[in-house]
Amino acid sequence: MPLRTWQQDIIDQYPSIIKEHRRFILKAPTGAGKTVLASEIIKRFYEGKKIIVLCHRLVLLEQLEGALCDDHNVRKLTVSDTGPAFEDYDILLSTSMRAKDVLADALPKADLIIVDEAHRVSPNGKGYKRILDDFTEHGKDEAQFVGLTASPERRTGDQRDQLNLAFDAIIDCANIEDLITDGVLVKPVYRTHFVHDLDLSGIDISSGDFPVAKLSPAIVKSSMIDYAMSSYLQERENVSPRPISAWFCADISVAEETLFRIRQAGVSAEIVTAKTPIKARMKLLKGHENGEVEAMVSVGVLAEGWDNPHCNIIVHLRPTLSKVLWGQSVGRGLRSAPGKEKCVIIDVSSNWTTFGPVEKLEWSLWSHRKSYMQYTNRFNWVGQQQEGENGRDAYLLCENKLPNKTRCSHIYKKNTYEDDTCPVCGSYAAVDIYAEQAQDGSLTENRLHKLFFDRVPKVFDEMNLSVWKNLGGTAWRTATPKEQVFLSFCMAFVEVSGETTRSESDYWDVALKAETKIRQYLVENAIQVVKQDEFNLNVIADGMLTGREIRTVQAHYGILLCGTAFEEHDLDESERKYQKAIRIAERLAVMGCSAKDNLPYFNAAKYMSEP
Repeated sequence: MPLRTWQQDIIDQYPSIIKEHRRFILKAPTGAGKTVLASEIIKRFYEGKKIIVLCHRLVLLEQLEGALCDDHNVRKLTVSDTGPAFEDYDILLSTSMRAKDVLADALPKADLIIVDEAHRVSPNGKGYKRILDDFTEHGKDEAQFVGLTASPERRTGDQRDQLNLAFDAIIDCANIEDLITDGVLVKPVYRTHFVHDLDLSGIDISSGDFPVAKLSPAIVKSSMIDYAMSSYLQERENVSPRPISAWFCADISVAEETLFRIRQAGVSAEIVTAKTPIKARMKLLKGHENGEVEAMVSVGVLAEGWDNPHCNIIVHLRPTLSKVLWGQSVGRGLRSAPGKEKCVIIDVSSNWTTFGPVEKLEWSLWSHRKSYMQYTNRFNWVGQQQEGENGRDAYLLCENKLPNKTRCSHIYKKNTYEDDTCPVCGSYAAVDIYAEQAQDGSLTENRLHKLFFDRVPKVFDEMNLSVWKNLGGTAWRTATPKEQVFLSFCMAFVEVSGETTRSESDYWDVALKAETKIRQYLVENAIQVVKQDEFNLNVIADGMLTGREIRTVQAHYGILLCGTAFEEHDLDESERKYQKAIRIAERLAVMGCSAKDNLPYFNAAKYMSEP
């Protein structure tokens, strides 16, 4: 089988990649052909060498074995296996938790370790931590540790469980839009509705997502399934060659109610969950793939490792604060197939308005403990579009009352349809989502950016520098928690490098180096930064304007720092410094800083004990 363009590009670049990196992620969308790429890499560069291929679920092992066994001598490790590794085979397939003694023997012998669904790698977890430690301490110096994933980000705020501790770079292999142009993937067409009576307020999200025990009753109680069914029965008439759908549900109670409603409408449907035995699951999925089952309702099993290229409708019934979950599940419907022109994404969970279309998602190797908080605003992405470069990407929410006494609630882009009429119900009874959201007076990053670059040079030019340059100690010692956030941003703007970074990993290496310097300064001067529940951009804007919350000493000292840095760097460097400073200030705000800090990149006690 000839390689796709992006796969050949990576093969051509691979010798250069491994010269520069030892542990890296190959990032490509779901359906792009990452497993084929891995097989080709093994064939081209590791013929006769020893390879370990790891994944976290048994069903993925079955798929990997099928993909690799034709061209390679493969052994799938079982739970009870013992003895030396790589006897009569070259590729060892395993989960991170199987036959630990065999894996421990294999790691020092391996020339390549590949981890499928690499966003699952937990540097602080039981399975992968042991493997990473063994690779670091006993692995061959010339061996590579390679991850494959479409979404290189961990769903955790634990600073000891970040992907940057396992991998030193992301190699961006292909993006969805390019693969659509090449015919590898099909275009996603989003149909999204805002369900007014889904009440998520009051649900404890301290775990980083909506707990299903609280989420599921809210879903069943709401009209979410009604909206999903109404949309589905319309959209199934608009796909070709025939409708094949996957439904993502929060738990079994939602899935069973959904299954009942689908069958009630005369549509063939089945259900799979994590508890469905593998043989039964594979039989059901085979029936789904060949068209015997139109709708497959799932709980927690189809977002990864499931491939049905004929699936042309995805129905999302699972509100989440994880863009990993959103991206993985929607990506399952984008594979191309004969006669398939598009994949309709029916979202009644507000995930599209929260995260945006999957082809626009951005990923980060580091996240802080409150990184999910921005997504509690279920119009997070929509609001960002209004504040874009041209400020014209407004979205409308249809408020038209339907005969069944519900609202249409379809969300669509302004200036797209004639007279801005709703493409679903054909009426104009819409409200501008951003205008409604903006009434709370919150500040967006684009507005702050303009204020910062306009205000700092102007105020700095008018300042008597001799008055303010020696007030750093006073400013910090007397600062309120909000003033600490403002000063953290200003100090970060000074300390962080404005150099161009080549990768996400490089970006965070630079940012965390500056964050470390700030933490060192604060610990040395016995300054404790109080943890904030959230990071509010208004605090930084208030300091730029010497407003109500940031007092004169702190405001002027902060502007002095920023203004001095402006003079020493050109506009492009200042832009890069500003972007990193926002992220650093956000991390310091929600994580705090104290003499008890024990982070992968900064141990306060160890730092203070050093001469």
